[in-house]
Amino acid sequence: MFKKSFIIGALLLASVVGVIAQNANTPVRRPATPVRQQTTTTTTTTTTTPTPTPTPNATRTRRATSPSHATVAGAEQEVRATFDALLRAVEKTDVEAVMNFYWNSPQLLIFNNNGTVTRGWTQMRTNLASLYPDLKNVKIEARDVKVQTFGADAATLTCLWTQTQEFRGTPETSSGRMTVVFRHTGSAWKIAHRHTSPEVPDPSRLPASEQTAPTTPKPTPPEEQ
Repeated sequence: MFKKSFIIGALLLASVVGVIAQNANTPVRRPATPVRQQTTTTTTTTTTTPTPTPTPNATRTRRATSPSHATVAGAEQEVRATFDALLRAVEKTDVEAVMNFYWNSPQLLIFNNNGTVTRGWTQMRTNLASLYPDLKNVKIEARDVKVQTFGADAATLTCLWTQTQEFRGTPETSSGRMTVVFRHTGSAWKIAHRHTSPEVPDPSRLPASEQTAPTTPKPTPPEEQ
């Protein structure tokens, strides 16, 4: 009897231990704790870049691009020297030397002293080659010569001129006013346009509105007796 009771007690004890062990291996479920969301605030900072103020050095740099007085004076001297060399070449009736001073272009435009127009470098060379063999003892005097530059590549020259020569053995003298337009091409000044007009134009070619009224001499008062 005791032995039977011992066996039953042992079985009950084993069952209790099994239940306790099973409870110990079962994970304990705890209520989920809500996760607190963190709100991140992003602040955007706008940076304004100030407008740069021109410095004195920058101002001097811009001014340096403009032609200086020395540069303008040098260009005027070059133009005057080119014009003087042209006159000497005309006096020698050297066609090639004269044409070297003119812009080699179909756009070359010459208003001649007799009212005609020469267009293009080639036509002008043809005209001079036909005229120069008949000229001798050519002399040219230029007065009141004035040069004005326009930037680095353009200039004008104005003057009064007198030319004496022999045309087919007959002496001639003419005078007038001249405007010459130069352009700087390559490393030299070339004539792009020339306008020549007589100093005393033919009255028959002038309209009445442009003719000068003749001067009427004042009467001489009678002498007192």
